[in-house]
Amino acid sequence: EAGASILLLRTCLVLLAFPIYLLSFLGIWEPFCRKVFFPFILDKLGTLHDKKSKKHKVELFRNLPDFRSPSGELRLLEIGTGSGSNFQFYPPGCKVTCSDINPNFQESLSKNMKKNQHLHYERFLVAAGEDLHQVASGSVDVVVCTLVLCSVHSVSSTLREVLRVLRPGGAFYFLEHVAAEHSSWKYFWQQVCHPTWKLVFAGCCLTRELWKNLEEAKFSELKVQHIRLALPWMPIEPHIVGYGVK
Repeated sequence: EAGASILLLRTCLVLLAFPIYLLSFLGIWEPFCRKVFFPFILDKLGTLHDKKSKKHKVELFRNLPDFRSPSGELRLLEIGTGSGSNFQFYPPGCKVTCSDINPNFQESLSKNMKKNQHLHYERFLVAAGEDLHQVASGSVDVVVCTLVLCSVHSVSSTLREVLRVLRPGGAFYFLEHVAAEHSSWKYFWQQVCHPTWKLVFAGCCLTRELWKNLEEAKFSELKVQHIRLALPWMPIEPHIVGYGVK
């Protein structure tokens, strides 16, 4: 019953988004999405999401200074930096390495860097979360990843890389949207929207149960909290927030 309804509604969405499917088939959509559409829409949606998630992020990043290395430095790697909306939450003097698979966020990124001159920006890597070979093993105190695990090709490979680059005792901070409760309307709509949403929003998956991946990764300590951000019309709800210690 539900399966048939999902299929029918998915088909309706495909028809509505047909021009995008066609452009994708012709190889035009993905480059356009990466260069123009996704940075633009992320800027708009990101502003709304930042407003809703601000208090959770303030709370989440409050204990960042606890993970300074013995030398007193805090070396932080952010995976999927995007426009740099997390910079404001990092403590003064923090040494930041930014990485993103998409290098097309320069404009909003430099705006956020100018706003946050309390940080030292070390370097910018164009890299996928699954392959951070430019970062030495055990070389960072903290890795941060917000709204990124939804669109990496492999969550487990990304978490393996996170654990590799962290020093022992270092921490991985996350805030991600996840699949809703399976019996809920929200989950029904996530399943309906999933294929078209993934195509339109550069590989973003709506139905990942990321807390399971985090539990399977080899963190010595893991704190995960399930939260709602009050985004009533968006399929990117609920969220998980927390950190894991290597």
